Amino acid sequence: MLGLKNIHHIAIICSDYARSKYFYTELLGLNIIQEIYRSERDSYKLDLALNDQYVIELFSFPNPPSRPSRPEATGLRHLAFAVSDVAAAKLFLEAKGVEVEAIRVDSHTGRKFTFFIDPDGLPLELYESE
Repeated sequence: MLGLKNIHHIAIICSDYARSKYFYTELLGLNIIQEIYRSERDSYKLDLALNDQYVIELFSFPNPPSRPSRPEATGLRHLAFAVSDVAAAKLFLEAKGVEVEAIRVDSHTGRKFTFFIDPDGLPLELYESE
């Protein structure tokens, strides 16, 4: 048996490091664990945590190629964050200038959810949980 325990982290490459750092830390509220500049690669690596759990590595590289995410491209579909109140989270993001789709209801679970995008168009989901 392989013995997988959990998801260790999600790596995201951004096109504008300052803009994405602001988005993930100031708007979404993830905490910075460490920030490293790798001069040999002209690249930043920002380790981010959610509720003290390491979840995202945010990378910058010079001139990264775009990756299509719509319409439903092959690969990672989206990154979902659990929230207690989708409507309140939607209003918060919209007040900060983030476009958020209409709230929908999962037909299998009855839970509310919605989507928005990060500064590079990566689809992000807010999913209402207990």
